[in-house]
Amino acid sequence: MAMAAAAPHAPMAAAAASANVSITCSSYGDDECATSSWSLSSPHGRPYRRLLHDEAQRLRRARRSQGPGADTPRWVRRTTDQMSRYVEDDRAGHVYGRHVVAAVRAVRATASRPSADMRQAMASFITKLTFREMCVVLREQRGWRQARDFFAWMKLQMCYEPSVVAYTILLRLYGRVGKIKLAEETFLEMLEVGCEPDAVACGTLLCAYAQWGRHKDMMLFYSAVRSRDIVPPISVYNYMISSLQKQKLHGKVIQVWKQMLEAGVLPTQFTYTVVISSYVKEDLLEEAMGIFGEMRRYRFVPEEATYSLLISLSSKHGEGEQALRLFEEMRAQGIVPSNYTCASLLALYYKNEDYSKALALFSEMENNKIVPDEVIYGILIRIYGKLGLYEDAQHTFEEIEKADLLSDEQTYVAMAQVHMNVGHYDRGLEVLESMRTRNVKPSHFSYSALLRCYVAKEDMAAAEDSFRALSKYGRPDVFCCNDLLRLYIRLGHLEKARALVLKMRQDDFQLDDDLYMTVMELYCKSSMIDDSEKLFKEIQRSGKPLKIPTMLSLIEMYARNRTRGIQKEQSLSKAIEETGSSAAGMALKFLLDMPGGLSSVSQLISKLAREGSTDEAKFIYDQLTEMGIKPDDSAIATLIVQYGQAKQLEQAKELFESTLASFPGGAHVYNAMVDAFCKCGKTEDAYHLFMEMVVQGSNRDPVTVSILVTHLTKHGKFQEVENIVHSCFRDEVQLDTVLYNTFIKSMLESGKLHSAISIYDCMVSAGISRSMQTFNIMISVYGKGGKLDKAVEMFDTAQDLGLPIDEKIYTNMLSLYGKAGAVKKSIKTFFLICFAHYLCFLLSSPKPMNFHIFR
Repeated sequence: MAMAAAAPHAPMAAAAASANVSITCSSYGDDECATSSWSLSSPHGRPYRRLLHDEAQRLRRARRSQGPGADTPRWVRRTTDQMSRYVEDDRAGHVYGRHVVAAVRAVRATASRPSADMRQAMASFITKLTFREMCVVLREQRGWRQARDFFAWMKLQMCYEPSVVAYTILLRLYGRVGKIKLAEETFLEMLEVGCEPDAVACGTLLCAYAQWGRHKDMMLFYSAVRSRDIVPPISVYNYMISSLQKQKLHGKVIQVWKQMLEAGVLPTQFTYTVVISSYVKEDLLEEAMGIFGEMRRYRFVPEEATYSLLISLSSKHGEGEQALRLFEEMRAQGIVPSNYTCASLLALYYKNEDYSKALALFSEMENNKIVPDEVIYGILIRIYGKLGLYEDAQHTFEEIEKADLLSDEQTYVAMAQVHMNVGHYDRGLEVLESMRTRNVKPSHFSYSALLRCYVAKEDMAAAEDSFRALSKYGRPDVFCCNDLLRLYIRLGHLEKARALVLKMRQDDFQLDDDLYMTVMELYCKSSMIDDSEKLFKEIQRSGKPLKIPTMLSLIEMYARNRTRGIQKEQSLSKAIEETGSSAAGMALKFLLDMPGGLSSVSQLISKLAREGSTDEAKFIYDQLTEMGIKPDDSAIATLIVQYGQAKQLEQAKELFESTLASFPGGAHVYNAMVDAFCKCGKTEDAYHLFMEMVVQGSNRDPVTVSILVTHLTKHGKFQEVENIVHSCFRDEVQLDTVLYNTFIKSMLESGKLHSAISIYDCMVSAGISRSMQTFNIMISVYGKGGKLDKAVEMFDTAQDLGLPIDEKIYTNMLSLYGKAGAVKKSIKTFFLICFAHYLCFLLSSPKPMNFHIFR
């Protein structure tokens, strides 16, 4: 709106335009007020005033400073003559004179007569009303039409002078009923007649714009007002920012706030409250807290809503301590928190897993008689679920249902998630289904929960239906995409998984860390080397951290496609082009730089070897050795053992020799090679390698020693066995039960019964636990030596130790008695006992009965 004043049109405009012209009105009979107490112009060039501002402030201060015991009353003192004139006038107790009251009624009466002429209605009041009284009549009008017509009549009177006061009154009336067009025309007319608008007039029009939602016009007019150095009062600023905030124009609120501060206007408590709310809505926590601190420095007490908004925003930004400080400050001032504040704090406690404080707050709500709403109950259900209080969560959900508060979708989802967290996916589906039957409109929250249920149940068709329904509400989030993608991979539907990834790529979907890893796993399982490398470079550019399982999948893919992986020289970065390394080698280097990378690669070699993928395991081993890095001995040993089981002795020897050449030492590798020699029937080579270990003082694995002794015994190499036994006892090798049993059995088969008994005695003295096999072997030793009483003693000892007597030991004892040829009562009794126990064993055993022992 242009604010340049046009040339005056009225005959009296020239006189009104003069800066020195002033019209003064005195109160009835007040001689003391006969000065310019009602001024339309200022000799100092300031904007027009309806009151002498300085004088009004002085009178207020004077009255305020007198205190409650002041002798001078607050009312103006009058002389006797003044009081007599006041009693004799025609006011009759009214604020204004009788003629003014009559004029007001006459103008109002025209509202019931649409065709009434204001000139006829006011004919009897010509020359009877002063300018001030006409302004009073104008102000007292209720209808805008009567005010418009009266103002037109008023301008025809002799005492009328163009004044910003009258125009302001009319602007207020038009603004009150939403006649913005008339208000704008009135303001332009005021400019045309030469009346300089003051802050009140401009503020009146600004408030009219704000009241009726004309925010664009309001901001344009405000810019024009400020360009003329007119500063609206704080009440106008409050009206403006309040109206802007109601329309959620928070950016405009902040803009007006900054301009208000630049103009030097002091904000009120209402101003601070509105502005802080807008900063919160704009997610500007730091700025909101700064204004909040300023508000407290000016000793304004914030409202509960202000605290609530700041607590909620602080929690959202992860400033939990700040949110708690605000809450404690609010409680210190005696402000009772609302449901919204309590819900924000409960959500914060839930996020920080501070469940004790959450339950304490819930108890405090009960003490303050704060009735929880459905949102708070939903958070409480989630807290119970996190604490594992499944029954309490279910009970709370049932209470909400009985109280008829169950209407929010998120409450259903919260209860369903509690069911899902304990693995009750069917119960979770029942809760979500009950939500549908009660006509609660589902959104992406409930469909996400449904998808999670169906993924856990591996119901691919239902999961796809939920995903399609979820897509109707916009692009699904990364968690839902990741769940469905993992389901496809788990069920082996790699084609569908690739189609889903392609769709995400076409939609320019932003992947998070977990989804990146899942897509990489898919590419690796599908041997999509090119796509894997592209994704690898993309992850590196984005700066997202790669996880060890993902890198292992990538390396395993290269290993399984080793021919292409070795020949392919397309690098994953510029460093690869410089070094000429293979893509697999670069991936290995990347993984080895990660904490625990070498251990993970070694575990991968062991995993591939145990699966029979020895070529892939050897490929990774070769890549490491080319970089001068040695895998864990356990990984090399596992690979050598697998070569032995596959009868690939040459590969085992090659690996063993290359390991010793590059990385000397390693008892695990020696033990594994001994095992490989044994499995391939090369017992002599195994024995010589073992004795080499003895000479070197390497640690000997009991399992390897047991395997070697078993194979030597099988091939009749008893002297070698005896050498191994002596070396183990001499070097104090840690022997276990199995190895002791192997030594004893070897001595038994070689006929060296005394050595077998000596080894058993060493076993007992060393405190090694004896197994059923130990006693069975010793019974055979004593039986072979003809010491039936010692055999019986062994049998009794086994029973005393509570070992389960099996078929073998019964068979062994009965065989010994049969060979002894003694038919004594004790033997018969023992035979009957053994027979009874053996029958019980046979009846309880699923194995077929072996009756040949009774011959």
